[in-house]
Amino acid sequence: MSYSHPEVLVDTKWVEDHLNDPKVRIAEVDYDPTANYVLGHVPGSVLIDWKVDINDPVARNILSKEACQELLQKIGINDDTTLVLYGDFNNWFAAFAFWALAYYGCKNMKLMNGGRKKWLEEDKALTKDIPTYPRGNFKSSGPDNNIRVFLRYVGDTLGSKALVDVRSPKEFTGEILAPPEYPTEHAQRGGHIPGAANIPWAQAVNEDGTFKSAEELQSLYTNNRVTSDKEVISYCIVGGRSNHTWFVLSYLLGYPNVRLYDGSWAEWSTLIGVPIEK
Repeated sequence: MSYSHPEVLVDTKWVEDHLNDPKVRIAEVDYDPTANYVLGHVPGSVLIDWKVDINDPVARNILSKEACQELLQKIGINDDTTLVLYGDFNNWFAAFAFWALAYYGCKNMKLMNGGRKKWLEEDKALTKDIPTYPRGNFKSSGPDNNIRVFLRYVGDTLGSKALVDVRSPKEFTGEILAPPEYPTEHAQRGGHIPGAANIPWAQAVNEDGTFKSAEELQSLYTNNRVTSDKEVISYCIVGGRSNHTWFVLSYLLGYPNVRLYDGSWAEWSTLIGVPIEK
């Protein structure tokens, strides 16, 4: 069994071989750029700051269609450019950027399998140089609401969709309100959306940060009754980790109907009268 869309993954060797390819742009997306990108990054790679670039500066929302176009043009993305994303936390935030940019029509994207961790473990070249590129001509489109759902939809369809809570077991049960890796984002209440299956996002990766095999991934989700014949909705606390699961289900396993609830537990847990389970 192989990945359904193996073309969306490239290994570190492929990236190394394309460092000077004018048709390829490499971008690092980190939780904390000052502790990672600034200290050294893949040569030629640009920084996409998830807090600044992927989020709306006022509303609790992802960037707008116009901001997406501006961001990609600024880093030199043309309609025929291949954008390769990688980052820390096993590509947690790189997958977030992948989803957000796909929402506005960026289609020619790949993830570097293993992310920053794999690149460092293989002792590949790093630089502190900040590259600049000619402005690109990428035009955003969409939004593509086939890959996103909002609060009302989740509430109205409760019990009829396969909900996947990708947080840690202690967050799922309500024992803790925030992940250890992400302590500034915490919920108002502990627990989970009724009927959700708890499949922590990190179970999809190996020790070196690369994705597990297609067979292992298939077993992980089908054993939890998350199958390809269902509409699947992934969520976490603020929509970050659940993008990683959205990517796995959509691109590696080829599930046809996977959507992200990026309002996630941070939104659900604050509402009066909304049911939760512990």
